[in-house]
Amino acid sequence: MRNLIVSIAIAVTSAAAWTAAAQTAGVVAGTAPGKAGIVQTAKMTATITAIDPATRDVTLKGPQGKEVTVTADAEVKNFANMKVGDLVNVEYIEALTLELKKGGGMKVERTEQAGAMGAKPGAAPAGAVGRQVTVVADVVAVDAAQKTVTLRGPKRTVDLVVNDPEQLKLIAKGDQVEATYTQALAMKVEPVAKK
Repeated sequence: MRNLIVSIAIAVTSAAAWTAAAQTAGVVAGTAPGKAGIVQTAKMTATITAIDPATRDVTLKGPQGKEVTVTADAEVKNFANMKVGDLVNVEYIEALTLELKKGGGMKVERTEQAGAMGAKPGAAPAGAVGRQVTVVADVVAVDAAQKTVTLRGPKRTVDLVVNDPEQLKLIAKGDQVEATYTQALAMKVEPVAKK
């Protein structure tokens, strides 16, 4: 079977429920001066337990019996090829990076990008969806005693705890922080082995 990428437009937020039930999962975190990041991955095989052609909802059951319903959008060309009992390989990735921008100067804003790739007509259903949100925020206060940094973004103000004293020393009022959050979900339907 070809590794074709799916376009099951999934409510990506519901995909996060899979990380708790994943067959394999991992978290990687790292820092560098003025930078921090964390990545979480999860992989599992689920079984299609229900398909509703009217709503294009597909219910998937994970290895520990948990079920999640996802919705295939109109771009999914091979929706009719899915069948109850098909196995679906699912891979979910979530990442957050923070980068200090000394001295500021960037526009305080929130931007979002999304994308999807789908299988070719006639191929087995498979694909990927993803989104990336980037927020630039001003550093409006630094409290070394409380180990907090107050950030004012385009829609709200938040206090972040910075436990690393070396990172906290680098941050000053007037700087900016650019935060990038990324989610991606890839799925591929596998044929069920005949017995």
